[in-house]
Amino acid sequence: MEMPACRAAVLFLLLLSQALVTVHSEEEKEEEVIQDLDLQEEDQEVIETWSTKAKACTCDCESARIPAVIPPVPPTSLPTPPPSQSHLLNCMPECPYHRPLGFESGSVTSDQISCSSQDQYTGWYSSWIPNKARLNNQGFGCAWLSKFNDQYQWIQIDLKEVSVVSGVLTQGRCDADEWITKYSIQYRTLETLNWIYYKDQTGNNRVFYGNSDRSSTVQNLLRPPIVARYIRLLPLGWHTRIAMRMELLMCMNKCT
Repeated sequence: MEMPACRAAVLFLLLLSQALVTVHSEEEKEEEVIQDLDLQEEDQEVIETWSTKAKACTCDCESARIPAVIPPVPPTSLPTPPPSQSHLLNCMPECPYHRPLGFESGSVTSDQISCSSQDQYTGWYSSWIPNKARLNNQGFGCAWLSKFNDQYQWIQIDLKEVSVVSGVLTQGRCDADEWITKYSIQYRTLETLNWIYYKDQTGNNRVFYGNSDRSSTVQNLLRPPIVARYIRLLPLGWHTRIAMRMELLMCMNKCT
């Protein structure tokens, strides 16, 4: 009678040990699932919002619905930049609404706009300084004219603080057939940092196509938007000479 009792006790201990191992394994799996869900929620939060302090541009990876008309939305506080531009390129988020920065309205001041070889703007060229590069500007000196026509020229905008730029509008010179046909964009968040080219999904410098006449407005939306303080437009092609009127579009938020 003792042997069967011993065998039964040993069998019971083995079954109990196996049950404990199974329970422990199930608990580990549950912890892993919870951790994975937490990571997914964190990743989704990074993709869907620009910062944890304010709602801003949402990510729309499956469509490209952008309002054709810029709605008259009052300015809102601008978000802080996301972790990196390369991360955003994976999803290609876009801004649902835009507002003009203020080239045309005049709220962008002359000290915010500069250009290459600006110190050489004397005589006739002093009427065509970068401050004249304002959308729909008219009259003599209605645009920015580069004193030199090569691919080393640029026009720069200081936004005064890190902001979210979602598009660019360009026009040619109002009183002559002069305009830019294509350009690239650089940006940086601090004056001490190197300039970064805005790139396409393949990692190449993005080429934006510009105007084909002196008066039409050409809009290029940025997907993803640029998060920076300083923006540069670098003409790559032009008709007759480098001439530009422009406006920047800023990302707006309609989240509630």
